[in-house]
Amino acid sequence: MNPSDEELPDVVDLLSGAVAAGASDVHLCADLPPSMRVRGGIQRCCDRVIDRKECREMILGILTDSQRARLERDLELDFGLQVSGTGRFRGNAHYSRGALEATFRHIPAGIPELSDLGHRSTIEGLCDLDKGLVLVTGMTGSGKTTTLASMIRRISESRSGVIVTIEDPIEFYLPSSRSIIKQRELGTDTKSFDEALRHVLRQDPDVIMVGEMRDPETVRAALTAAETGHLVLATLHTNDAPGALDRIVDNFPGDEQEKIIGQLANALRGVLAQRLVPSEDGLNRVMVSELLTNNSAVSACIRDRRFEQIVGLMEIGRKDGMHTFDDVLEELYLAYRISKEEAVAGSRDPSRLEVLRRVPRK
Repeated sequence: MNPSDEELPDVVDLLSGAVAAGASDVHLCADLPPSMRVRGGIQRCCDRVIDRKECREMILGILTDSQRARLERDLELDFGLQVSGTGRFRGNAHYSRGALEATFRHIPAGIPELSDLGHRSTIEGLCDLDKGLVLVTGMTGSGKTTTLASMIRRISESRSGVIVTIEDPIEFYLPSSRSIIKQRELGTDTKSFDEALRHVLRQDPDVIMVGEMRDPETVRAALTAAETGHLVLATLHTNDAPGALDRIVDNFPGDEQEKIIGQLANALRGVLAQRLVPSEDGLNRVMVSELLTNNSAVSACIRDRRFEQIVGLMEIGRKDGMHTFDDVLEELYLAYRISKEEAVAGSRDPSRLEVLRRVPRK
C-alpha cells in the first residue's frame, strides 16, 4: 500500500508514540511524513505523507477558538498542549511557504533538581540571591526553560515570598511551596512581556521570571525591576555568557546604550550559558555550561564594553565559582562522559582539549 493511502495520523497518537520513542520534539510539515527528534537526530514517526490541507486540519483541530483567532491575526502561535497519559507539550504553529505547520516540544513530567540536569552546585547560589538580574542563555533546545523551572522550584521551597512568572506559553506547572507562585501566560493572562512587566511591580513580587527578553521594552523593564530590589530571572538566545551582554546592549540605539550599560553593570548578578552535547555512548545528551558572576572587574568591563575580556575574567574567577565551557568540556571528557571530538568541537581553545589524555578505565 502506498504510504499516502494510509489513515491520517492522529496528533495525540503521534505525540504519545514520539515520547515513548524518547523524542524531544515532533514536527508536522506539509508534504512530508511526521518527524521527531531523537537524541539530536531527525527520524520519521511514520511513512504517511501529510499534504498541506491535512496538515492544516490536524493543527487547527487541536487549537481552541481563541488560539485559532490569534494564529489568523499573527501568523505565529505559541501554545501549551496537555495530552492525557503522556504529558505536556509546548507547541508552535507557523507558516512555511504558505502552508500551516507545527512543532511540539515535550515537557518532561516533574521538575528536576539542578544537579540532576548536570549543573554544578555553584548554580544553586544564584537561587539564593534576593535581588538583581540573572540570565539563562543558550540556543533553542538547550534546556533553558527546564533550568529556569528548576531554579524557581528551589526558590519557592527555600524562602517565603511571591514569585510571578511571565511565559509564552506556560510549560511547567510550578507548585507553590513556601512561596506563592503566580504563572501568567501571554495571550491568556497578559498581552505581552512588556505589558506584564509594566504592571508586575504592583503585584507585590519578590521574584520575577521573564520567559524571554525579546525586545528593548522588555529588557528595559526587566533591568528596572532588578534595580529596584527584585530578583529577575530571564532567558536570552545567545551562544555564551559574553554574547548575552552584547545582545542586551545591541537591543538599543546608540544614544541609549550608555544608560543601558550602566544599568546592566549595576543590576547583573550572573549569566548561566548552557548547551547540550551528545554523550560518548550516543544514548543521551549531556549538559555543558559556563557561569559568569558579577564582581568589580566584570562590572568595569561591562561599563567600558570590553566584552572580549569576559572569558579571561571567568577563568580568573574560578575560585569564586565561575567556570567556562572549556572547563566543563574537559571534566566531561576526562570522566568518559563525552568524546574528545565533541569536547574539541565545542571548545573556545581546541588546543587545550586536544592534548588531554584520559586515565585508562580499569
